[in-house]
Amino acid sequence: MPRLHPDHRCDILVIGAGIAGASAAAALSSDADVIVIEAEDQPGYHTTGRSAAFYAESYGGPLIQPLTSASKDFYLHTPAGFADVPLVHDRGCLHLYSARNKAKAKARAEALAARLPAITRLCADEVLARVPVLRPQALAGAIWDPDCRDLDVATIHQGYLRQMRRHGGRLICDARLSSLSRQPKGFYAQTGQGTIAASMVINAAGAWGDEVARMAGLSPIGLSPKRRTALVFKPEKTAVMDDWPLVIDFAETIYFKPEQGRILASPADETPMPPCDVQPDEMDIALTIDRLEKLSTLDVPKILNRWAGLRSFAPDRAPVVGPDGDCGDFIWCVGQGGYGIQTAPAMAALTKARALGRDLPDGLAGHDVRAACYDPARFRHPKL
Repeated sequence: MPRLHPDHRCDILVIGAGIAGASAAAALSSDADVIVIEAEDQPGYHTTGRSAAFYAESYGGPLIQPLTSASKDFYLHTPAGFADVPLVHDRGCLHLYSARNKAKAKARAEALAARLPAITRLCADEVLARVPVLRPQALAGAIWDPDCRDLDVATIHQGYLRQMRRHGGRLICDARLSSLSRQPKGFYAQTGQGTIAASMVINAAGAWGDEVARMAGLSPIGLSPKRRTALVFKPEKTAVMDDWPLVIDFAETIYFKPEQGRILASPADETPMPPCDVQPDEMDIALTIDRLEKLSTLDVPKILNRWAGLRSFAPDRAPVVGPDGDCGDFIWCVGQGGYGIQTAPAMAALTKARALGRDLPDGLAGHDVRAACYDPARFRHPKL
């Protein structure tokens, strides 16, 4: 039985203080009393703090792109008081392709250009002029996205938390959820920092999203957490130019970009993992180096930093946003699949609209964001 007098009360309890929870809480806190709980001693520890930090409308597929495009205005024209520094910096992105993938690349470029007019294709010589360390042998050309930008993840994340606090919202860290019971009028949560009574729950628990649903007696949606590895190194034989674009191979098996005279690289791995404090695997580190050496003349004398994060996907690889079909006050906000930073403003607006039962704002509808595409109902079989 829940205690008669909980330690905290709120209108909306947001579970998870990564970018999904922080941005949703910031959006909702202007209309409701919000508490955000975080299992760790700092927000954003598991995935947000391990992001490769770039914004690319050409990256993520047809259901990610509308959310990314709908987030662009926020990042380019940051609301007053959100941050003291720019949130984005120009980068550009090359999606490399070989002769074998040329036809597929042409089709993808045409599909992207239909929605993103700045998208073009470059020949091999134009690609090499931008990134001279690429090996020309297997290079036929690239899809060029000039609007790709670096994101200041820490500033964005802290900006949302600051915005939430400014509206009266509260963040409670070291508050690992141990139980979540549904009550006649809301929910009762047991956490490492006491008990919380809430009228509504936003499930922004990332890789732990299905576990939170089970605690509430609801069916999971089938989230699949996958490890993504990254490393940073400084080449000895080549000077790294800060104006190099982000480079992604067409099959998305390797990407790299410059970072203050160093290179950040990833094998773009998607290794299924249970929800955990994931660590990099030596095999993936070796694979990254091997792929870099085949793609470029960059040497990797010493790895300066390595890490891994969890990217959580729904079965159809699209985010899940909206009320659960069996409990309208339990709102899903999960499954961003590693695109959570670049889509955060749109995801927050979508979560708020779905939680409060409102129409989508023009900033979403104008970019063809459709609530039904992200509704958790798509995973529920109709009852006979």
